[in-house]
Amino acid sequence: MAQVLAGKTALVTGGTSGIGLAVVRRFVDEGAHVVLTGRRQEALDAVAAEFGDRVTAVRADASNPTDVAGLFEAVAARGAGLDAVHANAGIGEFGSLTEVTAEDIDTAFATNVRGTALTVQGALPFLNEGAAIVVTGSTSASGTERGFGIYGGSKAAVAAMTRTWAVELAPRGIRINTVVPGPTETSGLKGLAPSDPDALLQQIAGGMPLGRLLRPEEIAAAVLFLVSDESSGMTGSELFVDGGSTLV
Repeated sequence: MAQVLAGKTALVTGGTSGIGLAVVRRFVDEGAHVVLTGRRQEALDAVAAEFGDRVTAVRADASNPTDVAGLFEAVAARGAGLDAVHANAGIGEFGSLTEVTAEDIDTAFATNVRGTALTVQGALPFLNEGAAIVVTGSTSASGTERGFGIYGGSKAAVAAMTRTWAVELAPRGIRINTVVPGPTETSGLKGLAPSDPDALLQQIAGGMPLGRLLRPEEIAAAVLFLVSDESSGMTGSELFVDGGSTLV
C-alpha cells in the first residue's frame, strides 16, 4: 500500500510525548519528513535518536514568539515547505473556580491559544499547495468538566479560531480542522494525579461508554485522515475521537 505522506514534509508541535509523539510516528511511517518541537531537550534527543534523518527536532516553547520564529527558520532551512501541520502543543491542569490563579490562566492561554495562533500564523508562508492543518482541541471545550474551566475555555477559544481560519484560508485551498480527543492514556493525563495516576485512569475509564481510555495511536489515525486527501471535503470541522465520552 502506498504511503499517504510519501515525500512530504510535516510539522508537529508538542511532538515528544503522548498524542504528538504518536502523530510523529504515524507521519514518519507514512513517508513524511517531520519537523517536531518540544520544550525538553532530552525528549527531543530521544525522538531524534529513534528516527534519525527522518525528523528534524527543534527545541521550542509554542507560547514564546522567539522560539516559534526559530522553529520556522529551521523549516525554511529545509527548503521543502510544509504539506501538513499539527498544532498540538498544549497544557491542562485541574483548577476549580475557587482555586485558579492569574498565573494559571495566563499559562493555559499562552500555550493553548497564543501558541496555536503563533504556530498556524508562522506556517502560512511555508504551506505548499494542498496543505492541511490540524489543531488539537478537547472535549473539555464543552465546559461540562469540573475543574477544567480554564483549560476548557482555552480549548473553546482554539475551536473558534480554527473555524474562522478555515474561512480565511479557503481562498488558498488550505484546509484546517480540529481533532477532538477524549480522555487519552498519556503522561499528561497521568500527571493530573501524580500521587495515584492509576486510580485516576481507572476512574475515568469506568465512565467511558467503551469502558477504556483512548490510545494516542487512535488520535494519530484521525490526524492522518485530516491531513490526507481522504478528507479533502472537510475544513472548519471538529472530528471527535472521544470513545463516546461526550454522550455521557
